Amino acid sequence: MMTVLLIIIYFAFVSLGLPDAMLGAAWPTIRTELALPMAGAGLISMIISGGTILSSVLSGRLIDRLGTGKLTLFSVSLTAIALFGFSLSHDYRLLCLLAIPLGLGAGAVDAALNNFVALHYSARHMNWLHSFWGVGATAGPVIMSLAIMNLGRWQNGYRIVSIIQIGLVLVLLFSLPAWRSFQSEQAEKTRMAANRASIWKLPGIGPAMLGFFSYCALETTAGLWGASYLVQVKGVTAGIAAGWVSLYYLGITIGRFFNGILSVRFSNPGLIRSGQFIIGIGAILLILFDQTAFNLIGLILIGLGCAPIFPSMLHETPTRFGAENSSRLMGIQMAVAYVGTTVMPPALGLLMGWIGIFLYPILLLLLLALMAISSEWTRVAVARRVKSQTGTGI
Repeated sequence: MMTVLLIIIYFAFVSLGLPDAMLGAAWPTIRTELALPMAGAGLISMIISGGTILSSVLSGRLIDRLGTGKLTLFSVSLTAIALFGFSLSHDYRLLCLLAIPLGLGAGAVDAALNNFVALHYSARHMNWLHSFWGVGATAGPVIMSLAIMNLGRWQNGYRIVSIIQIGLVLVLLFSLPAWRSFQSEQAEKTRMAANRASIWKLPGIGPAMLGFFSYCALETTAGLWGASYLVQVKGVTAGIAAGWVSLYYLGITIGRFFNGILSVRFSNPGLIRSGQFIIGIGAILLILFDQTAFNLIGLILIGLGCAPIFPSMLHETPTRFGAENSSRLMGIQMAVAYVGTTVMPPALGLLMGWIGIFLYPILLLLLLALMAISSEWTRVAVARRVKSQTGTGI
């Protein structure tokens, strides 16, 4: 039964990644058809992000009330309905309205499944889970491109993905009995935790949240502004720079697959530190060298370094703060991560626009330093708590 659920979760994460990059791929066509400004995609993206943050914060309570299976079923149903609505839309206001359930559904299912895997599966599967998300995020623009070229309309791209989501809804519906066997055990643990002190009083919570914020700010900033830095500072052509940024994302996806294998022999903290070290090398190569080969290697190394960090931090949640607190904390961590993803890249973009795009690798190093400090701060705080409770360190 655990194997069956794992297959469903993998499929769900591929499906979760599919719509994430589709808006950007479809926007030039949508903009032309609906006579919209270039910035119109930003409002849709912000609405989706806002819904994702809200549902992530609420996911802990929803998991306790509904269980992971029902919450995942309901959330995927929301995204399927929203995507099908996109496929019928010819109005910008309707797209903005449909972005609400799309964001709400995506945030809840993301937090719920990450929590379930952190509690019941090894670090290997957490890494592979996020690698499968990368497969979906890569396939989404491909589906949209084929739909526009071969079927003639951007709406057909969303329709194809909505059909995939509907198929997942049916799978989840028939798998509900398998999820229920885990619900009562976890519900009892969370009830016990609710009677104790607030999760915000747990040692290490603050720096742990800062770690999620700084990592997601780094990952998204690296991808968003990488091509601009290569073109304006390193003199790379726009076409080549775009291809190199795709290799950055490919590095994250492939890196997570191989880190799933490495996690059998290395701990989560060890993988986090190694990833941070590799990111640092990549950023330094961008600063010190102008040669094409070093710039490409630097960008790929940043992607490879990012690969193990987010899955490893998520998988550490029950170990750091207890399985009884995991469902509540996972949603809050995801919400903080989404805030980092949403707020920091445009803010740093404004800063680079004011001072200069040459700041790009320097800002990555500053975010890396913030992440590394918060990670070690969390580790020390948790170790002190464990030592005080048991008389031993970790």
